Amino acid sequence: MTFLRRLLRHGNRPRLRLGLFSRSFLLIAFLMLVSLGAWLQIVFNIEEGPRAAQLAQRIATTVSVTRSALMYAAPAVRPSLLLDLATQESLRVQPRESSDVLEPLPHTDYWHNVSSEIRARLGSQTAVMWSVNQAPGIWISFHINEDLYWLVFDRDQLRLTTGREWLGWVAASLMLALLGAAISVRFINQPLAQLAKVAQQLARGEMPTPLPEKGPIEIRDMNMAFNRMARDLRQNEADREIMLAGISHDLRTPLARIRLEIEMSHMTDEARQAIDEDLAQINHSIGQLMEYARPAGQVPETGVDVSRALQDLFERERSHTASLGGELQASIQPGLQARISANDLKRIVSNLIENARRYGRSASDGRARISLAAFQSGNQLTIEVRDQGVGIPQTDIQRLLRPFARGESARTGVSGAGLGLSIVERLLGQVGGKFTLAPNAPQGLLARIEIPKAKAQSKA
Repeated sequence: MTFLRRLLRHGNRPRLRLGLFSRSFLLIAFLMLVSLGAWLQIVFNIEEGPRAAQLAQRIATTVSVTRSALMYAAPAVRPSLLLDLATQESLRVQPRESSDVLEPLPHTDYWHNVSSEIRARLGSQTAVMWSVNQAPGIWISFHINEDLYWLVFDRDQLRLTTGREWLGWVAASLMLALLGAAISVRFINQPLAQLAKVAQQLARGEMPTPLPEKGPIEIRDMNMAFNRMARDLRQNEADREIMLAGISHDLRTPLARIRLEIEMSHMTDEARQAIDEDLAQINHSIGQLMEYARPAGQVPETGVDVSRALQDLFERERSHTASLGGELQASIQPGLQARISANDLKRIVSNLIENARRYGRSASDGRARISLAAFQSGNQLTIEVRDQGVGIPQTDIQRLLRPFARGESARTGVSGAGLGLSIVERLLGQVGGKFTLAPNAPQGLLARIEIPKAKAQSKA
């Protein structure tokens, strides 16, 4: 476990960004390797004694039979018998000389047990050697009357299981175990991957694909609960839209009636203008509430021409800003692409421009001077809306991003419902964008939007 943590982490930061499937598979594979190593060690230790006894019995039986055959065979047929043993049984009988150069058996517990078992069966004077005169094999000494001989066994015949065979069995067992681990982890990870996918769809404001309500009890209950939650959220959102639409209709109808009665009443122009401004503020607040309640559009599968959408918005907002005594300039880099709905993008930027028109008026002449800029910065598209108003304190920035929050200057002057910046942040959250507010040197406010760029579509 410590080894896996060191492998996956480097300092305080992850070295490898692995998913749940990879992490689970590596953990199970590591545990299987440890258990396989322990199992092999246990098998070798348990098998060592029976293997040594079996091998010693084979050698002792062969030596006894060969000795008896040579002892009772006539001297004339002994050469033929030795030739048959060498050719058919791979057994060689050679005379033992005092000048023979001997190499003992390897110093392992296994061969020590084999040697002890052979001496116990054939006698303590029996010599068991690894090679004689540099000739490899298993050399066992025996005697016929006063003559000494060696009986030579081929080493390959005496090995019950070779290293290659063990390696093959281990590799096959390991491959089957890893395959089973991959199937098991996949079986567990697949429902979680489906849940993550539909949760992302729900976070983007899309109607999520219903999860299959089958499988193990825990997965089935989780999928049923998520499907029910998604349906309830969609129903609540639909009810909220219907409720706000009804409220908007019920409020704007009497507002229009009041405006008509004011126009027909006998009052001064100053009073009529003041009441008309109040009615305009109420109507604007209702519009912001409806804008806040409206869901975000579906994220497009391919990139959208951001430059063209911003250029269309600029042409529309420039005339409106000029009619209010302000000024709007733009610097839009061509060919910008991003995966965001064009309508949502226009809603975002128009809210920022409207916010700058209302609260970004210059203190010297009361005019709103606004600049719109769009350009590419690395893998991000950056859109900036600047004004030259009084700005806002750095400590108020986070508070103003909350719904129904307004700056101090907005409470005494023209104001809305305090939803413009919240709408911007909510719509950007659907596409993985980022929204920040900062001072605009030398004065004013800078609203910056960052959206992940998308590749431009190739024309057929």
